[in-house]
Amino acid sequence: MSDVLNVKYNGEPCYDIVFDNSFDELPKRISELGFNNRKIAIITDSNVKDLYADSLVKKLEGSFSKIIVYAIPAGEENKNLKEIEKIYKVLIENKFDRHDLIIALGGGVVGDMAGYTAATYLRGIAFIQIPTTLLAQTDSSIGGKTGVDFEGYKNMVGAFYMPSLVYMNICVLSSLSGEQFASGFAEVMKHGIIKDADFYMWLIDNMYEIEERDPDVLIEMIKRSCDIKRQVVEKDPTEKGERAFLNFGHTIGHAIEKHKNFELSHGECVALGSVAAAYISWKRQMLSMEEYYEIRDMFVPFGLPISVTDIDAEEIINLMHSDKKSDGNNIKFVLLKKVGKAVLDSSVTDDEARAAIKEITWSEDFE
Repeated sequence: MSDVLNVKYNGEPCYDIVFDNSFDELPKRISELGFNNRKIAIITDSNVKDLYADSLVKKLEGSFSKIIVYAIPAGEENKNLKEIEKIYKVLIENKFDRHDLIIALGGGVVGDMAGYTAATYLRGIAFIQIPTTLLAQTDSSIGGKTGVDFEGYKNMVGAFYMPSLVYMNICVLSSLSGEQFASGFAEVMKHGIIKDADFYMWLIDNMYEIEERDPDVLIEMIKRSCDIKRQVVEKDPTEKGERAFLNFGHTIGHAIEKHKNFELSHGECVALGSVAAAYISWKRQMLSMEEYYEIRDMFVPFGLPISVTDIDAEEIINLMHSDKKSDGNNIKFVLLKKVGKAVLDSSVTDDEARAAIKEITWSEDFE
């Protein structure tokens, strides 16, 4: 039997997050939403298609009038409006209307793109998230953020658009590479750092079980991480206040991601940005030195970097100022009062950011 969290929007029940170890309950969940005998478009990518699309279609066959599968090329570089136009064309050619359904089967790129397609096709069509990476399961599939990159600027075009259901088959995580798993774990760690010190300590205490991907530990970790994000997005669904806490590590992280031409994973960049934000918090005497070094060093055993080579601090600062999260001439940072307690701050200077970037720039001193 699956476990369920319900996410509210403006105080009213909006959609369920279902945690399961198979796709068995998915047809029933979709039918309960009223999509029997409607058309379904499964949007996936070229990697996930070969892994899970056929088995998903077999589970859904018989209950719906038509099922199509469309795969976008895998990779962040394909998260753009040109690929969205291709999805629109497929939906139009197959005569999808507002009563039909889109399913996002994949990681964060697929979820963001399928969600943005759903938000804009015919001014809105229902969609379901079926995240297949740890990053998507614990972060991007929850909360209704959809969008695409524009000329290298991450998620510059998008919409807040809530899914009708988020269905997590935890077993799909077995196919993740170590790098993909670590990338998702960066967001899990972030949730504990900004909101729940007990969860942060639980992650440390269960380090080895997480690294071994123990099924019982994983489902507990994912449920707790999702519940933290659920609480945040319920209070602030369109990021006008507390939801911005979820951007911890992303201010410098996104800039590094673009600066490195997406050669590093999103989670690796979030880890680097988190170290930088914690460093600024320490230098402002909000964190103790011991707290800063603990946060920094705890990324290492989970396969995440705390330093990076070949980065230009001035270019990173320029990218931070051009990010959609900037506030006029000020850069919006999420800093820490302590583990589990984040604060928003728009007073971080370029010199402070420069010092933080220097802190995460690899040198022989780390050897």
